[in-house]
Amino acid sequence: MTEQWPAISYDRWAATCDTLHAHTQVLGKLAASLAPPEPQLQHAALRLTARGWETAPLPAPDGSGALVVALDLRSHLAVVEHSDGRAAQIALSPDRAVGAVTRELLEAVGGLGGAVTIDPTPQEVPWSVALDQDDQHARYDPGEVGAYFAAATRAALILAAFRAPYRGRCTPVNAWWGSFDLAVNLFSGQPADPPAEDFIMRNAMDAQEVAVGWWPGDPRYDSAAFYAYAHPAPAGFAAATLTPAAARWEGELGEYILDWDDVRRSPNPHAAGLEFARSAFQHACIACDWDPALSASAQGRPPPVV
Repeated sequence: MTEQWPAISYDRWAATCDTLHAHTQVLGKLAASLAPPEPQLQHAALRLTARGWETAPLPAPDGSGALVVALDLRSHLAVVEHSDGRAAQIALSPDRAVGAVTRELLEAVGGLGGAVTIDPTPQEVPWSVALDQDDQHARYDPGEVGAYFAAATRAALILAAFRAPYRGRCTPVNAWWGSFDLAVNLFSGQPADPPAEDFIMRNAMDAQEVAVGWWPGDPRYDSAAFYAYAHPAPAGFAAATLTPAAARWEGELGEYILDWDDVRRSPNPHAAGLEFARSAFQHACIACDWDPALSASAQGRPPPVV
């Protein structure tokens, strides 16, 4: 079972992880520049598909149709596709620097759909070198990327199964290029005060929500893990006992955590991940006084298809 659910942690692939993370930021900034704005910055989110990280179809800057920009993690290419059938490919390996890939990618977008300008400053990362000038991040190991993609795919399927029956407003499984995680956000329908006044917090966290997600580890927390949090979280939110038994509150992160290794080593990893998501959501709904009907709708019984 563990062979189908590969081990992944930041310390094992940090250099490749940072390079891949930087590449996703270019896609995210294209989405943020070209897509029609949505609440909670949903227009800027990417998707994890069967080939890798992708944008939704984006309006071509010259009005000629739609563009999709992707990181193909099977063929290890950055891909730009136009709705008229034209396409361009940029190699990610062997060990090509982020700056070189970024410049080629933006040139390809311009050639297929018209020039676009992005802010090349990376976000939510410990480095500050502009994406189109970044020669620091060049490590790209296809084997490490493949292991990440296999693990991320399994995690995304768990998150998709968790959100499927929910009757309230919720997001798809988003791939977030700032925090380099996968997440679903379930909303109660009530507004909330943002936790800070910076642009991202002011716009992304202005509604009551529960977020459940997965990330492959980072410098703060080495292990890949599922996580869950509520916004706003009431006093005592951290005191719950969740299931499976390995789930716990991680005070430094301010989130409930279930380590990926505990999931992948369980007899039924998919069921273990789904159990954590549902357990965290039920606790959050009770602690945050959500409508009981919304809480009940997420318990794994999809609405009837008629």
